[in-house]
Amino acid sequence: MSTRALHLVAYDITRPKRLRRALHAVRAHATGGQKSAHECFLSVPERHALLARLRAIAHPRADRVFALRLDPRSTPRTLGIARPPLRGSFIIIG
Repeated sequence: MSTRALHLVAYDITRPKRLRRALHAVRAHATGGQKSAHECFLSVPERHALLARLRAIAHPRADRVFALRLDPRSTPRTLGIARPPLRGSFIIIG
């Protein structure tokens, strides 16, 4: 099994149709998030596949896509009723 790392994946898509497609692409991997920023536990191949899919969706001049691998040594901070991300070896999507 490949090791997954926590990433912050964010996008700024200008057209509603492309925005919906980007949302569905990222939510397939997301464990949490808000609007256009999502927390995703990704292995290296999953990260490459997700970014390739988002590059195919996004317009190169009008849209922006950002994926940042978060430092595994940092402690997650949450506000309000948010829960910190789980660090399991698997993700249940349902």
